[in-house]
Amino acid sequence: MTGSEPLFVPSTDDVTVAVHDLGGDGPPLVFCHATGFHGRVWLPVAAALANRYHCWAIDLRGHGDSVIPEGLDLAWSGMARDVMAVVDALKLGSGIRAAGWSMGGCALALAELARPGMWSAAWAFEPIIFPPPEGHEHNGSGLAAGARRRRNDFSSRDEAFDNYASKPPFSLARPDALRSYVDFGFRDLDDGTVTLKCPGPLEAQVFEGAFTEAFARAGEVASPFTVVASGDGQPPAAIAPTVAELLPRGTLERMDDLTHFGPLQDPDRIAESIAATVQ
Repeated sequence: MTGSEPLFVPSTDDVTVAVHDLGGDGPPLVFCHATGFHGRVWLPVAAALANRYHCWAIDLRGHGDSVIPEGLDLAWSGMARDVMAVVDALKLGSGIRAAGWSMGGCALALAELARPGMWSAAWAFEPIIFPPPEGHEHNGSGLAAGARRRRNDFSSRDEAFDNYASKPPFSLARPDALRSYVDFGFRDLDDGTVTLKCPGPLEAQVFEGAFTEAFARAGEVASPFTVVASGDGQPPAAIAPTVAELLPRGTLERMDDLTHFGPLQDPDRIAESIAATVQ
């Protein structure tokens, strides 16, 4: 299934979202990725869940194989609309299981706010559900500046893999997880080189669209929500306990030996946590 062609789904704002069937047997489980990544980054996690769930992964707008119009506003409210468009296209109904990472976790919460009861249970690794910038030190600007400096082009996927594997945070990733990111996160160019599908300037726009109503309305999220926090001490980890407390049916799980890149670091442990919490 790793190289299968995606299903393309129309979303709002003239966006076409790519959906990947990651295989498996059982009830559907929908995956949402972090900023700058893509749906197939979940392949190692989905492989560990193949005997429990039929896994679907979304390329949210601006990422992976999804297609966006020029000049699109990449506010995260649009990510939630992409999730709902996929749920509708796949005719999954309501009461679905879902897992998200970072931006993807926020998208799941926003979708639940728009459609209460969409998720029977949701799992989110350090969801970016933050108060407005004046209420928290993290406002996305530093991450956006870093993204704009990102190297977008490599001579090959192998060169990109070796470059990422040599330095943090990607050096923390399990090799097959990093391989999934690289193999499906780059586009082939006519000269034989490769370029990021979500290049730095586009990723920066996504970071700048991070603030949503999710924090202010966390008390309205009806579904059970497991929030997982790493031990790296960064803002997503620091705010995670507060988010879990604000969610009416929120539960906090700690993975103090991991970082914000936890889903890439230990896919098998991530899969076990998802299976235990979204049953």
